[in-house]
Amino acid sequence: MKKKYFLNANIVDPGNSVEEIGGLIISEDGKIEAIRKKVNENNIPSREKYVDLRGKYIFPGLVDMRVFVGEPGYEYKENFRTLSNAALSGGVTSVVTMPNTNPIIDNVSMVDFLKRRGRDKSKINIYPTASLTKNLEGNNMTEFGLLQKKGIIGFTDGIKTIQNTRVMSRIMNSAYDLNALIIQHAEDYYLAENGMMNDGVISTKLGLQGISDVAEKIIIERDLSLLEEFKCRYHISQISSSKSANLIQEKKNFLSFSCGVSINNLSLNENDIGDFRTFLKLSPPLRTEEDRLTLVEGLNKKIIDVIVSDHKPEDEEQKRLTFSKAATGSSGIETLLALSLELYHNGSVKLNTIIKALTSNPAKILKIDKGNLKIGNDADFCIVDINKPWIVKSSNLISKSKNTSIENKKLQGKVMNTFVNGEELYKL
Repeated sequence: MKKKYFLNANIVDPGNSVEEIGGLIISEDGKIEAIRKKVNENNIPSREKYVDLRGKYIFPGLVDMRVFVGEPGYEYKENFRTLSNAALSGGVTSVVTMPNTNPIIDNVSMVDFLKRRGRDKSKINIYPTASLTKNLEGNNMTEFGLLQKKGIIGFTDGIKTIQNTRVMSRIMNSAYDLNALIIQHAEDYYLAENGMMNDGVISTKLGLQGISDVAEKIIIERDLSLLEEFKCRYHISQISSSKSANLIQEKKNFLSFSCGVSINNLSLNENDIGDFRTFLKLSPPLRTEEDRLTLVEGLNKKIIDVIVSDHKPEDEEQKRLTFSKAATGSSGIETLLALSLELYHNGSVKLNTIIKALTSNPAKILKIDKGNLKIGNDADFCIVDINKPWIVKSSNLISKSKNTSIENKKLQGKVMNTFVNGEELYKL
């Protein structure tokens, strides 16, 4: 690989407190050799060709902490190859995959298989999670120690919640001993059972059973009470309501944990469901506009640490059913960055805060050296025209499943190039 030179870029690297106009040099082995304003036309060999970015932005490769891949068992929805291509088009270079596959990722042999497939078929960095409990049943813990040794980045039941408090206390105790990361999807089963959208006026009008925001809050309250005792690495996968945000703000004063939010809940609300738009049937559900604004403020106040795509591919047939029968989830990894930039363009959140929640913060939680542009690190980054307008069309999405929640939405900001280990793997 030849050295690559990029000049006249707006570099935003929150992990290293960099926000300035400068350049980037990639070494022959795909590492970051030099960066910042010292990299300019006067400081590179005169014979070398360079790319003049003319003010476009360089961000570290995005780290998406909540991604569902259909492999193994649901390859018709998504596989590692299609996921990888979709991720690259959105500037995502590292993903944390959920264990909700068939078979479930709950034993060492499945981890070996997953890592082989990820290595052979994917162009991006795959960080698999394993399930907290055997077969996602919420009863018996998986072998945390053995799974960690095989390269598991964390433990979660994905779309399911540990309902049994005794089991959760054992999990946290073991996680503390092994320094393992626990990722919890917060939703009380009995309060959310058969629910389809946010519980409120709109659900009543549509005749759909609602999911109360208390269902989320009650699990968070329980888990944080246990955390006071066991003090393990604990991450709330996604929150969706003001009640949860206010509780987390209070608890963060004396407890160490992290919290994420789906870009859907930052950008949309229950009104967007309109007349039974099943592509907006999500988990957690879209809540009120007041809830959405509180989540945006939570991002500003550092109550929320991470923005995720919650990329959950579903085939069109499963989404185009009646609302009660339609599958839950949306495809979002390709639009994660652009939809997040909407918060910057409308003045809600600073650019640095957004990029931090998409790069260095998730990397710090996961304890991986990604999501930054430090000299000597793998050159994983994306080049973005943050002002380029475009319209989301499902027919143009690369993901195998086209169940986007924002069809026909006008966005501003497009990934032009994505590099992994210094190699250009996506170009618009």
